[in-house]
Amino acid sequence: MAPDRRDFLRQAAAAAAAVTVPRGASAMAAPPDPAGAASDGIVTPYFGRKPLARGRNGVVVTSSPHATRAAVELLRAGGNACDAALCASITQCVIEPHMTTITGMLSMLYYDAATGRYSYCNGGVNAPLAPLPGFNPSDLQGGRGVGVPSFWAAFEASCARHGTRPVAELMRPAIRYAREGFPIYPFLYAEMFAQYDTIGRTEAGQRIYMPQGALLPPGAILRQRELADTLERLQQEGSAFFYQGEFARAYCEVVRDAGGVMTPEDFARFEVRWMEPARGTYRGYDVIGSPPPDNGGTHIIESLNMLELLDLARMGPPIESGETLYWMNRIVNEAFTDGARHTDPATHEVPVDYITSKEYAAGRLRLMRMTTPRPVAPAPPPGSNHVTVVDGRGNVATILHSVMSLPWSNGLFAMGASIAASGAHFFRVMPSPGGRATLYVAPTIIARNGRPVLAAGSPSVGLLQNIVQNTVNILDFGIPIEESVLRPRFGGPNPAGPGTNFIEVDLPAKVRAAAERLGARWHVTTPWHFMNGTYEGIHLDPATGVAAACADPRRCGMAEAV
Repeated sequence: MAPDRRDFLRQAAAAAAAVTVPRGASAMAAPPDPAGAASDGIVTPYFGRKPLARGRNGVVVTSSPHATRAAVELLRAGGNACDAALCASITQCVIEPHMTTITGMLSMLYYDAATGRYSYCNGGVNAPLAPLPGFNPSDLQGGRGVGVPSFWAAFEASCARHGTRPVAELMRPAIRYAREGFPIYPFLYAEMFAQYDTIGRTEAGQRIYMPQGALLPPGAILRQRELADTLERLQQEGSAFFYQGEFARAYCEVVRDAGGVMTPEDFARFEVRWMEPARGTYRGYDVIGSPPPDNGGTHIIESLNMLELLDLARMGPPIESGETLYWMNRIVNEAFTDGARHTDPATHEVPVDYITSKEYAAGRLRLMRMTTPRPVAPAPPPGSNHVTVVDGRGNVATILHSVMSLPWSNGLFAMGASIAASGAHFFRVMPSPGGRATLYVAPTIIARNGRPVLAAGSPSVGLLQNIVQNTVNILDFGIPIEESVLRPRFGGPNPAGPGTNFIEVDLPAKVRAAAERLGARWHVTTPWHFMNGTYEGIHLDPATGVAAACADPRRCGMAEAV
């Protein structure tokens, strides 16, 4: 992300302060809403402290109040965790077009309480069959920088395997918001303005975001009628429309006119993968996460394996101990950088069992103690959402779905749907022609005695750092989830300053300095910085059966109980 864009978003967030809850406000207090609630009673999305949600009959947390409410209403109507998570995800494709789209990806980790089994749906994007010689960052601005969309295939497959409600019911809120519209909230407007040079590059983009010749302002109603028509076709015709029919042809035509190589054959051959999750342990807990080529889950397991070898109880949490902060940051950087070389197990050997082993962790930590930190691999650009749902029967769904890059990077649309520049993830490991991309996503469930106690994930550059810090806060130090999400944290590598990690300014200066003396390098940024990810987590108390969640202040989300 270029510095000027980062500065703009920081200023936009400050301009939204009228709808931001002060840091000192009670976590249980209702947020101020000067702009007024929407007609459906949902609060205007805002940055800042959010209320805690607790219940025994189900809890939902997402980065959008509209998506959370849609999922909660589906649970109330009898749907399960899978139904609700998919409903939230496709609603976000309408409500959060700067973060996700039906031309992006979707992967889900699911726990079936009736059987005690975990399953993983890999809905990662494919590269086109035609090769992409000389692929470079400028390709993300045109048709060469796109992959085969996988969101819909994973949505449909997950619904068929684990869902209980009709697809039409899951899609109803998304279609309504697309056709009837919703008020543009400050974060969405900030992203629209930041991408002003691409969002209206085509007539299709102008029709949506500049219907009167200028960018729609905050508070204006954003209607996406062409997208509503497309969603209705999906609801009625499914993959026959998306992968074998009119949508595939329209998408390929737009992409090829913009210099790309995608063909309907690329669409027709796409399939999701049902996979066994990656597994590990941490201080008596079972850790279940996404397996390669969605390699964030193995990164979580690798990091926790190394942290388990440290006496964190003596050292203290990362906001109090420079030693903990240094080692946690360095360990996560190590897992992330090493993981940037991991490939697709379908085409190359990836020794997952060894990568996630205690033996490997012990050897790595010994070598790290002998050396200075190595350069951190660059992170993919931000642009994604995470959804976590627990239902009243104990089922758990945790989903990462994404635009895969900066919003509207290429300004291309097909039948009202933004075309994701998902080739941004090809820079980690370039897939073989027609191969599956290696993606940095990390749906995670942590269990004890066979029952989930923590289900979580995160979007953005700092997703790995975010999940690890909150996991340690909650499991090692017993910090309540509503306090954990508020604590200052460090984040991922700074795209504009290689060799540094984001860290929030309110993490105590003496702790930051102590970590620096050990070798950490920081890019100090604002409190509750959105690039540090948002913890879409639910904690399940094994003693009481009560689930608790609190939306992260770094985005505009909401947690709600049934």
